[in-house]
Amino acid sequence: MSTADIHKNAEAKMVRSIESFKNELQKIRTGRAHPGILDQVQIEYYGSMVPISQVANVSLLDARTITVQPWEKGMGPKIEKAIRESDLGLNPSSQGDLLRVPMPALTEERRRELTKVVRNAGEDSKVAIRNLRRDANEQAKKLTKDKEISEDDERRSLDDVQKLTDRYIAEVDRLIAAKEAEIMAV
Repeated sequence: MSTADIHKNAEAKMVRSIESFKNELQKIRTGRAHPGILDQVQIEYYGSMVPISQVANVSLLDARTITVQPWEKGMGPKIEKAIRESDLGLNPSSQGDLLRVPMPALTEERRRELTKVVRNAGEDSKVAIRNLRRDANEQAKKLTKDKEISEDDERRSLDDVQKLTDRYIAEVDRLIAAKEAEIMAV
């Protein structure tokens, strides 16, 4: 393995972290209801944690209401509890086997909550990128220790990985700022 391989590998993983963060941001809806909002909510199903979409039909009733129809009897209360305890700020109501999840109106307080969710997701993404930097640096140091590269090459590698990290951290900050502006403007 060379320093070029380390950089390619680190950059590919950082790109995947950014893509994952973008997907997280798409789940944070500001206006209309969207079934994808519930994708991150996990529920215990026969001993494993699975997304709600794997145990129920998630659809839209209207622009402000999501419906959740469990496929098995008895799953309704578990799904309702999982939605209520998620950090989405949703309050489902049960009507027999059908759950209705009304989207709350975006009050100033709700917008602030959503910006906190965005910042937390952004911080998680930054931590992932920093962990990738640490891994790449450890690989470069191991190559130096094994005498496969010189100390100068190691220093250049560490600097290049830091520049890469700075670039992707700045991208996360840009995405956070854009999403916060979108939330506050609605």
